[in-house]
Amino acid sequence: MAKAIRVEAPGGPEAMRFEEVEVPAPAKGEVAVKHTAVGVNFIDVYYRTGAYVAPQKPFGLGLEAAGVVTAVGEGVSDLKEGDRVAYAKGPLGAYSTERVIAAEHLVKIPAGVSDEIAAASMLKGMTAQYLLRRTFKVGPEHVILFHAAAGGVGQIACQWAAHLGATVIGTAGGPEKVALAKTKGCAHVIDYKTEDFVERVKEITGGQKCDVVYDSVGKDAFPGSLDCIKPRGLWASFGQSSGPVPEFPIALLGKMGSLFATRASLFNHIATRPELEATTADLFDVIAKGVVTVDVSRTFALADVAEAHKALEGRGTTGSVVLIP
Repeated sequence: MAKAIRVEAPGGPEAMRFEEVEVPAPAKGEVAVKHTAVGVNFIDVYYRTGAYVAPQKPFGLGLEAAGVVTAVGEGVSDLKEGDRVAYAKGPLGAYSTERVIAAEHLVKIPAGVSDEIAAASMLKGMTAQYLLRRTFKVGPEHVILFHAAAGGVGQIACQWAAHLGATVIGTAGGPEKVALAKTKGCAHVIDYKTEDFVERVKEITGGQKCDVVYDSVGKDAFPGSLDCIKPRGLWASFGQSSGPVPEFPIALLGKMGSLFATRASLFNHIATRPELEATTADLFDVIAKGVVTVDVSRTFALADVAEAHKALEGRGTTGSVVLIP
C-alpha cells in the first residue's frame, strides 16, 4: 500500500502521522503518480498549524512533487506511463509515496532537470517568476529589496533579478546566510540580526530607496519594509514566515509616499492551463540555461518530515528542502 502524511488536527510537527493509505485508480482526467521527490514549503507549515485552513479533516500536506506516471485515466492524451512529471498545485497530498491527481496540474520535466530539482523548484521558482515578471516587471533600471534572500524563493529570485539587470539588495540572518546570498545574485546583503535593514537600504541607495520590496517575512519586517520604498513604489507581500502583518490604515501608504501594495499568491497566477505552462516554461528555461541554480540544501526521508518542518520553522535551512519517499 501507499503511505502518506496525515494530520488529524492542526498542531506542531508531531501532528503529522505517517500512515498507510489506499490510492484509487485514476478517474477521467486523472493520472496516478509515484513520487520520487517532494518539495517542502512554508505554506505546508501554515496548513499544519492551522494558519491556513485545510478543506477537510483529517488532511494531507504538501503541494509540490515530482514523480513518474504509473497510470492514466480516461480522456488523458498528453501523458503516458513512464513520463516524468512535476506539479505545485493542490489539492493537498504531495507528502505521499504515490497519489492520483488531475492531469491538468502536471507538467513534463524536461531532460537535464532532475526530479529533485523539479520538486525543489516548481512552487518556489514559479513564485519567483510571477513576482519578477508580472507583479513588478524587473529591469536594469530597478533597485529591489528581497527579504530572506538565502531562502528557497530568495535564491531563485535574486539570481533571476540580477540576470535581468536589477540591483539586488537582500536580507538574511547570520554570516553564513549572508555569504550564501552574496553568491546568489545579491549586490548587497544586509544581516537583519545585526543591522537595521531600513538604515542600510538608505545608505546603499544614497537615500533613493527601492522600486519594489518583496516580502515573505511579514510581521518582523513591517512597517520597516514600507520605509525602504521610493515614492509610488511597490510593496509585494507574498508570505508571513514570522507571522501575519498587523492590520494598518490604508492612509499609511499615502503617508509613506503614495505607495502601492499587494498581497500576492502563486495560485492566482497559474489558474489556467496556459498560465501554468507559460510560467513553468519560463522557469525551466532559466534553469536549463544556468541563469538560475537551485540548491537542494537538505533532504529528509518522507517518514522524517517532522524533522524537516522543525528545521524550516527554526530558520535552520537555506535553499530548498526535499523529502524522499
